[in-house]
Amino acid sequence: MKEVPPVFLEYIAGLKAHDVDRIGATMADSLQVHSSGKVLTKPEFLPFLRALYTGFPDWNYDHDPPEWHGDLLAVKWRQSGTHLGVFVFPGLPPIAPTGRKVRIPEQYFRYRVVDGLLTELRPDPIPGGAPRGILEQIGVALPPL
Repeated sequence: MKEVPPVFLEYIAGLKAHDVDRIGATMADSLQVHSSGKVLTKPEFLPFLRALYTGFPDWNYDHDPPEWHGDLLAVKWRQSGTHLGVFVFPGLPPIAPTGRKVRIPEQYFRYRVVDGLLTELRPDPIPGGAPRGILEQIGVALPPL
C-alpha cells in the first residue's frame, strides 16, 4: 500500500484550519480543479475558498481516511456549515447571510499529486455536491448543468 504524501496531509490540515495560504502552498501553480463542468485554476480556486470561509465561518470538514484509487488519492468528504457571512461566489453578486445550515452529501474528491504538490482536484459529480449544492441550499437559482 502506498503511503499518503505529506503534502496531502498538509492540504487536509489547511482545509480544517481555513488557512487558504497553507492550502495554496500544497498546490502546483498548474493546479486544475474540475467541477460542475468547469476547470478552475489555482488563482480561481483559492478565492472561492476564502469566500466560503467568510460566508460560512463554521464550515466543517469530516472525512474518511485517504485511499488510493489507481494513481489518484481519494477522500470521502462530509462538509457542512451555516451561512452567517456575506458569500461572494465568483461570477455572482454577493449573497447576504441567510442563516441557513448547509450539508453536502458524502462526496468523493480525487486528487493527483506530482512532484510533491497537488496538480488536480476532481469532486465526483453528485446531486447536491459541492460547490453547486452550497448555492442550491442557500436559495440561489442556478441554471441547469
